[in-house]
Amino acid sequence: MPNNDIVPGFDDEKDDSLKIRLQKIDHVENCLALFLTGYIDTYNSNFFQKRVGKAIDSGFSRLIFNCGGLNYVSSTGIGSFTAFLKAVKPRGGDIVLLEIQPKVYEVFQLLGFSQFFNIKDNIEEATAYFNQGSQVSSQTVFPKIFSCPICTKKLKAAKPGRFRCSECKTILAIDNSGQVFLG
Repeated sequence: MPNNDIVPGFDDEKDDSLKIRLQKIDHVENCLALFLTGYIDTYNSNFFQKRVGKAIDSGFSRLIFNCGGLNYVSSTGIGSFTAFLKAVKPRGGDIVLLEIQPKVYEVFQLLGFSQFFNIKDNIEEATAYFNQGSQVSSQTVFPKIFSCPICTKKLKAAKPGRFRCSECKTILAIDNSGQVFLG
């Protein structure tokens, strides 16, 4: 389905440095998946914000960004995600990020933003998050299965704390909500 059928006027502007493909998520109210390919930097972040702003203005308040094809995000780009979060929160919405490449995830962490965003492994986890309501109480997140942010090996944490990836030996920490951090 063409992007303009989902969000009117979405593809009126295009930029080869960042391609965005939209997919409406039918079984979650006001939910839109955005598949990002390319990079987000100082020069195209305004373009990125305007296009996603169109989606938010047309009623989508639950956004799932699939970042699998995103190979670089500058601090300005991360600022865009923060702006989207501020835009959708008052509308009862939220943002989930999927498939973040390790080097992109590192930028989120270095800037201290990794704990503000819901980062999930796949679209099923993202839609489950929205369907259960954004109020995730501290019901049992453990044992938690997740991917190492560096080597993507599937790991299991029995409880919050620090531990070492069995594959690449990176030291990881996992907090009470199940968020994973380096070191």
